[in-house]
Amino acid sequence: MNNQILITHPAPDEYPEWFAGEIDLVHYPDLITGLDDMQIQTLSLLQNLSEEQLLFRYAEGKWTIKEMWQHVLDVERILSYRALRFARGDKTVLPGFDHDGYAMVSQANQRSWEGMLDEYKDIRRSTIRLFQSLTPEMAMQVGTAGRSVLTARAVGYLVVGHNIHHLETAKERYLKPLT
Repeated sequence: MNNQILITHPAPDEYPEWFAGEIDLVHYPDLITGLDDMQIQTLSLLQNLSEEQLLFRYAEGKWTIKEMWQHVLDVERILSYRALRFARGDKTVLPGFDHDGYAMVSQANQRSWEGMLDEYKDIRRSTIRLFQSLTPEMAMQVGTAGRSVLTARAVGYLVVGHNIHHLETAKERYLKPLT
């Protein structure tokens, strides 16, 4: 018996306005469909890139695709952890993190692209399983991370919106200039 709930789009009062830019990018009927489809779209676009494409910077001081995608991996891990804590009713204020600092020490450009994409698939599978395990009540639990108060389901939509944002950035700023 499948007890999986449909986690629909969060209301604007479930997250701070500064997350609206990414959450509003999500136009899927439910969270799991969005997580699944974005993985398919992401792998379709990124899996066959050359090393030249992966190491391209569109401007001085900007990340490469490898660095950007390491950032996506790190953020999805952190957001999933936050969603778990929120869903379990944990009211501890979770600390923020310095995504630029993480990128600086990640050594993403030295990593295997195949390994990074495998890691992306594993993290996404784990994220999907987490959200599939939630009850409606768990999905609506509120927590705080840094100065942000949001529901567990809003965190899930932030994962998808963040993926969409960076995939669109890859298309527009990294892959277009090389074609």
